[in-house]
Amino acid sequence: MRLGFSISFTPRPYLPFISTILNPSSSSLLLTRHLFSSYRTASGRKSSALCAQNLGYKSEPELSDSMDLGKEIQELNRNLYSDIEPYSTGFLKVSDIHTIYWEQSGNPNGHPVVFLHGGPGGGTSPSNRKFFDPEYYRIVLFDQRGAGKSTPHACLVENTTWNLIDDIEKLREHLEIPEWQVFGGSWGSTLALAYSQTHPDKVTGMVLRGIFLLRKKEIDWFYEGGAAAIYPDAWEPFRDLIPENERGCFVDAYSKRLNSEDLETQYAAARAWTKWEMMTAHLIPNEENIKKGDDDIFSLAFARIENHYFSNRGFFPSDSFLLDNVDKIRHINTIIVQGRYDVCCPMMSAWDLHKVWPEADLKVVQDAGHSANEPGVAAELVAANEKLKIHNREQCTLK
Repeated sequence: MRLGFSISFTPRPYLPFISTILNPSSSSLLLTRHLFSSYRTASGRKSSALCAQNLGYKSEPELSDSMDLGKEIQELNRNLYSDIEPYSTGFLKVSDIHTIYWEQSGNPNGHPVVFLHGGPGGGTSPSNRKFFDPEYYRIVLFDQRGAGKSTPHACLVENTTWNLIDDIEKLREHLEIPEWQVFGGSWGSTLALAYSQTHPDKVTGMVLRGIFLLRKKEIDWFYEGGAAAIYPDAWEPFRDLIPENERGCFVDAYSKRLNSEDLETQYAAARAWTKWEMMTAHLIPNEENIKKGDDDIFSLAFARIENHYFSNRGFFPSDSFLLDNVDKIRHINTIIVQGRYDVCCPMMSAWDLHKVWPEADLKVVQDAGHSANEPGVAAELVAANEKLKIHNREQCTLK
């Protein structure tokens, strides 16, 4: 038996994805054990060894009935957690060329979760830790090849989706984590899907935001003039950097400049590319975010690596690769958070994913765009992690 999910739209209350079967009375608990056993056996997933008794978070009162569980889920925390510092950091050499930066924060004995940043090329930031309960989660952040603190900076050599998937596995093994929850937004959702489809037995659950499937129509929408209909003022500087005779394909035109032998040509193209995305990432423009486009170091990695991946269509064998392989991850408990007015990664992609994967829980934030830092999106992301936390705890209780 498969546990299903349903689509809902915020600001409706969170609905439990497990209801009466979680009534801990003796008869229903036996039924629940049977259902979970059947579900886990059918899915081929191995259970996590990390259960409540092994975690260092504060214990919760026992739930007396399913109404208490429903109340707990409806009252999920939706506020970002406080700033925290890592308890360990390091660099992992993943190839002869690349070394990636990683960090851990939260509970060293907690349920592991890996954060996959966007871009590609965006890197991580301290605020990424705030989506997770630090008493429950062992929070792992890392900068993907060429991004953030990873070296060499903005390097495109040996930098493909499949290289990044291998890096995630190398990091998991390096940190001695048997399996973990995966959290990714924008390009991070692309990488999360690709990673989980490659290693479904290593993923305990997923939270995805701003779905990006890296299909041609998505690239064309944002980089070939579609989104310009909504942001013509932001589009024109991006467009005008390219001579009229090269505007048949902006991705190719920018690729030429981002890989120029002249560093200033690279920087100019990187600034224009980055500002275009930053100016469209929020429903209400965010000046602090837009200023990232003035940072040549950040912009060069962000623009070069994005353009490299988009020019190569994510290095996927087909345009619909991620949709075609959903069956490999159908059993993984997943929550999708999507801004209704996301211009960078329009809702059509989240909807297409939902149609082939109705078991995943789709949360549509009606007053938000693309950024994870918009209030409605951030609230749903925190709540999604809380929901999976309850699910993980209930699974442990059944063992």
